Amino acid sequence: MPAMPSFVVTAEEDDKTLAAVIRQRLGVAWSTARAMCERNKITVDGVLADDPSRRVRLGQALAIDHTAPRPVPKAMAVAKQRILFEDSQLVVINKPAGVSSVPYEKDEKFTAMDLVRDGWRAEGRKATEQPLYVVHRIDKDTSGLLMFAKTRPAERELQQRFRHHDIRRRYLCVVHGYCLGRTIESYLIKDRGDGLRGSLAPWKVELGHGGRLALTHVEVLEHIGNLATLCAVQIETGKTHQIRIHLAESGHPIIGERVYIRDFTRRGQTPLACPRLLLHAETLGFTHPQTEEDLMFQEDPPTDFADALSRLRAQARKERSAAEAAAR
Repeated sequence: MPAMPSFVVTAEEDDKTLAAVIRQRLGVAWSTARAMCERNKITVDGVLADDPSRRVRLGQALAIDHTAPRPVPKAMAVAKQRILFEDSQLVVINKPAGVSSVPYEKDEKFTAMDLVRDGWRAEGRKATEQPLYVVHRIDKDTSGLLMFAKTRPAERELQQRFRHHDIRRRYLCVVHGYCLGRTIESYLIKDRGDGLRGSLAPWKVELGHGGRLALTHVEVLEHIGNLATLCAVQIETGKTHQIRIHLAESGHPIIGERVYIRDFTRRGQTPLACPRLLLHAETLGFTHPQTEEDLMFQEDPPTDFADALSRLRAQARKERSAAEAAAR
């Protein structure tokens, strides 16, 4: 293998830009010299130098490696970091809020499936040769743990375990007001009469009207004054928007909710402003479909969730201080 071209910066080259020195030494165009820097082909004193405008100093050693791999695009590098577990049968990721689990429109892009494939591309793998099979979904506005199968047998086995409620899941959410722990049971329907999903009225259940059973267990973790409540939620069923619907119908919609908020505002209450839905899929546990190994994953809420929670705590403290001052 031929040695990499290298040289030492001279007094004449001192304080010139890296691209200028490369251009002069190699006799290439400006665009080529800049591209060599930006594509990780140049090192200065053994350290990667990807800024064409940086100034070089007398005595520094420059080396050129034309075979060095191109830098991974930032989006792909981020996607790679979101893959938490992968083997021949399945992949588990940490999905950001604002990303659909799967495409809902024919041409929808930037879904969680695309995120997995971008992560594979960041590793130099052929991203479209490996199929991904849907096992479950989490809402677009929800962040957290999501799993895909990579084989048909794994898909069938994992889907069956979801149907039999053999998957362990816990969500964290922050809801409006002073919420109490409870178990919520109802029969969900696609249209409660105003175009929204919701629970069937009890009298309709008794008359045998349709609906799908949904069970939600709510545990209070922290009361943030009377302003909001941090809750842990476990679901025995996995119906569409189940957690959001149940909490909204109990009078405590999730902060950041933009769909199931109508009843709350009709009662004259004002939703707390928040840039995202404060709902996060924190844990995901299951038995591996092939090895039978017990797997448990946990992922803390992302920064935007934690920041929103901190702001709510600060607001609650401020309101408490104001109330105490007024009572003196």
